[in-house]
Amino acid sequence: MNILVIGCGKLGRRLANSLFHYGHTVSVVDRDPDSFKALDDNFDGLTVSGIPMDIEIMKSAGVESCDAVAAVTDDDNLNITISQIVKEFFGINNVVTRVIDPSREQIFNEFGLKTVCETKLSCASMLAALEESPREKQAAFGSSTLSFFTREIEAIFIGRKINELPNRAGETIIGVLDKNGRIRIDDEQVVSSKDKIIYTKVVD
Repeated sequence: MNILVIGCGKLGRRLANSLFHYGHTVSVVDRDPDSFKALDDNFDGLTVSGIPMDIEIMKSAGVESCDAVAAVTDDDNLNITISQIVKEFFGINNVVTRVIDPSREQIFNEFGLKTVCETKLSCASMLAALEESPREKQAAFGSSTLSFFTREIEAIFIGRKINELPNRAGETIIGVLDKNGRIRIDDEQVVSSKDKIIYTKVVD
């Protein structure tokens, strides 16, 4: 893929380096030309310095031939402006927008933007690291986040198959975690007293 990364701070540099190492064609835009010095020594993508939301700067970075754009500056307002320009002016649909303030994520989504809220992801990771037995794990797919968590099996359901267990509203059972820490996702699996039921739900 031909991907434009707008913003070459810590996140932008890491993203650009990773995309390049995965074999993508990468261009990077940032206001500060010195920011490009922190890219990997073997990074040979295009770098363009200038105002990130300037249309001519984007054109210089090859936005017109891009398959995807990532707006990852440290300014939420700038990211949403860039993303709207890219989608509406250049017609690129695969635009991912960095969000720092979680309260703004819904607004971004209403504009049809795919978002990644690093504050929410960092919070979930901190909770998992702090708790001896993490209550849940989260994973992002597209613009949505799924939460995965476990519950002890209720006594009345011991000996039943997974596909016979009831779901709470908004939750889906995906399998069991057995006493040896192995995950089993067979609907016909019979649950025992030492199993934990694994659930998932969409959180945003």
